[in-house]
Amino acid sequence: MFIGIYSKFILRSKDDFKGRHFNGLMIIQVVNWYLRYCLSYRDIEKLFLKRGINTDHSTLNRWVLRYAPLLEKRLRSYRKPHCGEVRIDETYIKVKGQWKYLYRAIDKNGTAIDFLLTAKRNIKAAQRFFRKAFKKDGLFAPTHIGTDKALPFPKTIQTMKNEYILPNHCVHETKKSLQQGIENDHFRLKRGIPRNGCFQSFHTARKTLKGYEAILWIKKGLGFKGKWTINEQIKLIQSIFGLNNNIFV
Repeated sequence: MFIGIYSKFILRSKDDFKGRHFNGLMIIQVVNWYLRYCLSYRDIEKLFLKRGINTDHSTLNRWVLRYAPLLEKRLRSYRKPHCGEVRIDETYIKVKGQWKYLYRAIDKNGTAIDFLLTAKRNIKAAQRFFRKAFKKDGLFAPTHIGTDKALPFPKTIQTMKNEYILPNHCVHETKKSLQQGIENDHFRLKRGIPRNGCFQSFHTARKTLKGYEAILWIKKGLGFKGKWTINEQIKLIQSIFGLNNNIFV
């Protein structure tokens, strides 16, 4: 059991839900359902209607866009450092009928490092991602980086060394076997995205994907040791928003 785990999280003020017509527990329940399971907003609207609660799918959408980035932001500082051997890859996300690129990085143990949604797949996009992922954590710069054979990566890694974001002894490897782990991690992230359409704007895609990544961090355990049940995951989310530990699934 996670003794003292929740004491690490400062209880948030209920000002997070000020002005909302529904209580915070219900709002966070919607956010959790949408990000954790393969449900559309209309699916969740029907689930609440069966329980006698009348909500509109557009309202549910606004809740997710408001609280998913907040969940990701508050969880970010509680992830454990990576082991030094990093895997980087990009996957495709459809936005308004067009494919965009989600850069992601994990270590060899599957620990999440960072992500970035970009409109293009080029050197500038790769450099933005590397700076976002590694510039603030210079003490934990990777010693090995595994990527595919995409052309932007060698030039980007050399640029990061020149900017002292990566150490000069950092080794770049392009073995296909190294990418298996992050490709599986892409699948874990994307299988929860509703299959009934694509994101309607880059803005909504960016905010919603932050929530998907945050839920995946929670599922992996954030580095905590011991039993990690769905109920404990929910308690963690509620604690982050200063809510009572009333369990929902």
